Parts: sequence; C-alpha cells; structure tokens
Amino acid sequence: MIGYLAALWGLAGICLLLGGAIYRLGGIALQTLDLSLSWYHWLALAFSIVFMGFAEGYRGFQKAFSPRVAARIHYLSRNVTPVRLLLAPAFCMGYFHIQRRRQIVTVCLTLGIIALVQLVHLLAQPWRGIVDAGVVVGLAWGMVSLVIFTLQAFFGADFNHSPETP
Repeated sequence: MIGYLAALWGLAGICLLLGGAIYRLGGIALQTLDLSLSWYHWLALAFSIVFMGFAEGYRGFQKAFSPRVAARIHYLSRNVTPVRLLLAPAFCMGYFHIQRRRQIVTVCLTLGIIALVQLVHLLAQPWRGIVDAGVVVGLAWGMVSLVIFTLQAFFGADFNHSPETP
C-alpha cells in the first residue's frame, strides 16, 4: 500500500511541476495573441509549436523521459524506502538511485533548461510568447505521455522499459 502511495506522489509531483510550468507559460503565450502580429510572427509561432512539439514533446518526452520515468514510478511502487517516499518526484525523474551516467545527463539537462529559461526571460514580446507557446505544447505532450506510459507500466502486459537503477 505504501508503495502505491509513493508512486502516486511521484507521478503527482511531476505532473504538478509540469502543470505549473504549462499554466505560467500558457498565460504569457496567450498574451502574445492579443498583440498585433506580422506574418513573420505567425510563421515563427507555427514553427515554434511544430518544432517544440516534435523535439520536446515527441523526442524528449515520449521517446525518452516518459517511459523511463513511468518505469521508475512502477519500480518505486515495489521498492519504496522512506527517502524514496519523501522524495518520490525527484527519484522518479532520476536525480538519485539511477545509473551514474543517466544521473549526470539528468543534472546537466536540468542546468541547461534553467539556463534556457533565463535566456527566454530576456526576450521581449511577442518573441517570448512565441517561444513559450511551443514550450507549452511540448510540456503538455510530455505530461499526457507520462500519464499514458505510467498506466501502461501498471496495467499493460508488455511494458518493458528500464528504470535504469544501479
């Protein structure tokens, strides 16, 4: 029972993190639509949405992050410890008790994302909203794929993704 509680906390924590970002960035992206946009702004907006949907949503989340995290959520449900329970979202995202190489990649990717967020904050509207619209699409795709993969991990017969534990 405690394992399923840890798994639920892991999934919910990650969804809260992604959902919070979607909410904040979605508001900025919607403000962009109130502006008078030129044809090249609309072209950039379409490119941002398609590119980030593919690169972040499909390649980043659906093909890599979501299956691994779902496998770790499932692993956590059967291998819970007090620390893993308390830090379930961080465990599921791969910040600890994961293969060393993956942990390094996770930390570097996180630092890179933080740097990119800081750079995007420097952009003026409508460019910031254009970039944020694409990010919102990618994050939403990621959250949906994470929930689907997690359901497959718990209820599917042929879920064979590795939690990459040491």
